[in-house]
Amino acid sequence: MTGKLTTHVLDTARGCPAAGLTIALWSIEPSGEKTLLKTVITNVDGRTDSPLLTDGALQAGVYELVFGVGEYFAQHLQDLPQPPFLNEVPLQFGIADTTAHYHVPLLASPWSYSTYRGS
Repeated sequence: MTGKLTTHVLDTARGCPAAGLTIALWSIEPSGEKTLLKTVITNVDGRTDSPLLTDGALQAGVYELVFGVGEYFAQHLQDLPQPPFLNEVPLQFGIADTTAHYHVPLLASPWSYSTYRGS
């Protein structure tokens, strides 16, 4: 079985997938040093067109997804305060089993967010 990392974003303020939202994926070394692995933009379903990591690229370790919610909501909602309450939402998580599917969704509004490990 091959492991993979996926994500999706739901816009809870408007009740729809968050299409066009920028996501950066970082790996984090035990020293704290970060390496940018890729930057992607969500599709019309609020998902990435392909898994963020698969096969040998999915290694055990600590990762961070940084979701550009401030820019996204500025494009879709009017009368938001500047600077925004939420701008970039970082989610750090660990991958222990490289054969598993790690799905890390984000449910977001301009004022709150939640996440969970999905399937």
